[in-house]
Amino acid sequence: MTIVLAHGAGAGRNHPWMQRVVRSFDQAGIHVVTFNFPYMDAGRKVPDKAPVLEAHFAAVWKDAVATNNGPYYAGGKSMGGRIASQVAAQQGFDPPPAGLIFFGYPLHPPNQPAKRRDAHLPQVTAPMLFLHGTRDPFGTPAEMRELVATLPLATLDIIEGGDHSLVVARKDGADSVERAVHTAAAWTAGHGRDAR
Repeated sequence: MTIVLAHGAGAGRNHPWMQRVVRSFDQAGIHVVTFNFPYMDAGRKVPDKAPVLEAHFAAVWKDAVATNNGPYYAGGKSMGGRIASQVAAQQGFDPPPAGLIFFGYPLHPPNQPAKRRDAHLPQVTAPMLFLHGTRDPFGTPAEMRELVATLPLATLDIIEGGDHSLVVARKDGADSVERAVHTAAAWTAGHGRDAR
């Protein structure tokens, strides 16, 4: 099994959070392919336009599928997950993913609930897993539950006390990211049989 995982807008593949997730998936026996979007490799802070990000993700996906074992899942942290969903909505992944995994889906910018980023999600034909913290300013638990209720193939897992990175401030929540990865690993086990 392989997950192609994209980074968020502000930090690349080598960020400690990304490495933490890769290690946790590895412990679950799941291989993760990470990559940087072009702007990150170029040292720019502002992400490329959506078509550039989407084309790059699709190209990385094609290479990953050619050199790793399936079933194959696409996903990402925040913006990376959103780009994965946009590629999937356009049937841009070849072959199609067995599922999509979103670590902190950015439903809207903080304090701007009207600027939704979900119009394309009904066009996604793969199962989707949303891992979302209760303290995430990019979408409240109520907003996420309302969204997922409209998507027949979607599953929502709420991380109590989690922020946009699923990190819980309390000491007893120190392994919240690892628990989210465990949830994702268990979810893939239930969907991989449908993958090519």
